[in-house]
Amino acid sequence: MHICHVTAHLPPDQAANALLPFHLGTWTRAAGDSTQYIAHPPRATAERTAESLESQLAAHAAAMPGPVTWVTARARSGGIARALGVSTLADARRMRELIAPVVASADIVHVHSNGLLPELAAWMAGRQGKPVVMTLYGTEIWHYKRKWPRPDLFTRAYRSASRVTFYSRGLLEFAEGLGLSREGLSVIYPPVAAQFTRPDQAQRQALRRSLGLAERFVLLNVKRLHPLAGQRHLIAAMPAVLRDAPDTRLVICGTGQLRSELEEQARWLGVADHITFAGLVDNRSVADYYAAADLFVLPSLLEACPTVAVEALASGTPVLSADHPGGVELARLFGADVAVVPREDAGATARAITTFLRAPSRATSSAAAVVAREFSPAVVAGRFAAIYRDVLAEKR
Repeated sequence: MHICHVTAHLPPDQAANALLPFHLGTWTRAAGDSTQYIAHPPRATAERTAESLESQLAAHAAAMPGPVTWVTARARSGGIARALGVSTLADARRMRELIAPVVASADIVHVHSNGLLPELAAWMAGRQGKPVVMTLYGTEIWHYKRKWPRPDLFTRAYRSASRVTFYSRGLLEFAEGLGLSREGLSVIYPPVAAQFTRPDQAQRQALRRSLGLAERFVLLNVKRLHPLAGQRHLIAAMPAVLRDAPDTRLVICGTGQLRSELEEQARWLGVADHITFAGLVDNRSVADYYAAADLFVLPSLLEACPTVAVEALASGTPVLSADHPGGVELARLFGADVAVVPREDAGATARAITTFLRAPSRATSSAAAVVAREFSPAVVAGRFAAIYRDVLAEKR
């Protein structure tokens, strides 16, 4: 079979809807099938000159498991053009011309999240009688608003897709609560790579030395520095944590618009010497941080299924999460290995951290079983492969 993945993002972007299409293409190719991609250029290329942009996009495409058709995002327009939808219509026409031959060559069109590009591809595939699989990650459902009197492109794509998969059970149930119930819905959790493994104590100590972590306790957060990631609430909890456990270091891995603001907050609270802003960390190093940490803390305001928390659990590190839907769902899946506190509550976060540090422990052996059952690449690949086979069989 030949599968066309349509997504706003591809690597090196680190968005979930960039990483899953890459993994799916890799698994498809290993199974003897083929993959092609339609995507917007990665964020890192946005400011490039025309010549350097071409070479950068060629390099990114070469790293993918199938050919890529890059489609530049629509430019912002103002005034009357935006009010009348003229720019959107022009962009849709331009995109349609670019992606038409790719969609026509596919046996299955797999669209990821929402936006003009995947929604247009889904519409084109439907016109050609091709099966469409849609995968939803969070924002497109959390912020969904039904449009009247006629449904928008996203709602049409959602209703007409052969199958719709969700990143979590909570996200699926939220969609149903919005009136988006239909047949063919399922939950497929994100894959967690095999590199996230549980080390023994000697290996953990060696990792701490290699990372320069000399403190007795290490707290870890891995997330883009964004208001919804909630790092400011974790930093606000640190004075109380340090009063109870002064030999503690918080490591925050990630980049984003809030770095300078968060650094200033840490200085103002007098905890800057106990916080490391590690910046963008490669996959190998972030696995080392997961394994070296005592507790992974996820103070996000909203999550569907936080892959970073599952990666920590796979590395043997317990998780403290805010009570967003993803955290609550992980607590149901992993039991005592995931504790939950109220969102935006620095006091509750501090109390939960200090309680844990008074009697720290590693994640239980059952966590590895849950990861293997629900999040292993082989399981995720098998579930999508079964969907692909089913939708093709239904079209015959």
